[in-house]
Amino acid sequence: MSNLGQFNTEFYQTNYTIDNQEQSYNDASAYGNLYGPGDAQPQPTSLGPPEMLLPSAGGPGQIFQPAPSSDYYSQPPYADSFDEEPPLLEELGINFDHIWQKTLTVLNPMKPADGSIMNETDLTGPILFCVALGATLLLAGKVQFGYVYGMSAIGCLGIHALLNLMSSTGVSYGCVASVLGYCLLPMVILSSCAVIFSLQGTFGTVSALVIIAWCSLSASKIFISALGMEGQQLLVAYPCALLYGLFALLTVF
Repeated sequence: MSNLGQFNTEFYQTNYTIDNQEQSYNDASAYGNLYGPGDAQPQPTSLGPPEMLLPSAGGPGQIFQPAPSSDYYSQPPYADSFDEEPPLLEELGINFDHIWQKTLTVLNPMKPADGSIMNETDLTGPILFCVALGATLLLAGKVQFGYVYGMSAIGCLGIHALLNLMSSTGVSYGCVASVLGYCLLPMVILSSCAVIFSLQGTFGTVSALVIIAWCSLSASKIFISALGMEGQQLLVAYPCALLYGLFALLTVF
């Protein structure tokens, strides 16, 4: 104790000594022996269920630790995960395989059309071809974006009403817009030629007539295949030819 007293005299002096610590320890031991070796000591109350409290390995001064319980913490597993979600392009309705098949069907008027694919409402290709037609007309010095979009919308409304009157099953407006938009691809080829040379002549007139027949035959073939209108291809091709004739007039003149 003399060494502790001489260690640092500037500390705050109190009456608490090591003898007091030994006395408090003896009092605590005597208080613990009141229950006796066989008596059960009172357990601390807990707010959780008994099975969640497991004693840790140790002596009489054991500490209860919470243990995981499947009854209280059970959560239903998620049925859907990120791996099971469809791709983003599929959710948006963009299928590049179907777009390529429809494009090949339009480029080859003699190829039979697949009605299951053509009956889909796919507007990715039509929007692309409309923008391409307006862009090629712009390169030729003709700003006709408004006419292209306006005639496309009005023409789709007219063909949609006509097909609903002619067919027994009926057709949606999106399907009509999709087919007419894909069949606009030959007109994009004609407008691309107008960028290189002028179509105001005999060659341009003949080329425009060929492109109009190409677009109308492709569109009527797809409509006949999708709606099951056998023997009515010429009746469907005539209004389609009138519509594509307006686009040809924009391209040539």
